[in-house]
Amino acid sequence: MTITSQRPTTPTTAQPRMVLKKLARPSYRAMNALDAAVADSGLERPLAELVRIRASQLNGCVYCLDAHTTDARALGETEQRIYGLSAWREAPYYTDRERAALTLTEAVTLIHEGHVPDQAYDVAAAEFDQEELASLIWTITVINAWNRVAISTRMEPGT
Repeated sequence: MTITSQRPTTPTTAQPRMVLKKLARPSYRAMNALDAAVADSGLERPLAELVRIRASQLNGCVYCLDAHTTDARALGETEQRIYGLSAWREAPYYTDRERAALTLTEAVTLIHEGHVPDQAYDVAAAEFDQEELASLIWTITVINAWNRVAISTRMEPGT
């Protein structure tokens, strides 16, 4: 019996399919504007980068992983904490606030696995005030959108 993955495989040296920012300039500008607004929403940047990295790990987006691990390092994030994100529940070096953000990030990113459970939302709501929580939800939403753009067009990491 042969077991196959449900996901189609792509070549390890997949070539970009298109340059979306050139082909759909108004939409791309709007997405960049949304991204800038979310980045300026008041959520602390190191936390936002951890959220972006974790969502990108879950989605398998190499372009965004490359960009946001680089950004996180530039903000002073440690290699240990970046590498530990895939197993953050077992790692002792994340704060309760970060854990709450990562819990909500996973629930929103994996929304198809049971929507966003009250427990995930409540954990985040206990650590973030309403404005911060709104900013966190937008941060998660935008990185998931970027992941889908980057994956579907095969944006090249490092560019």
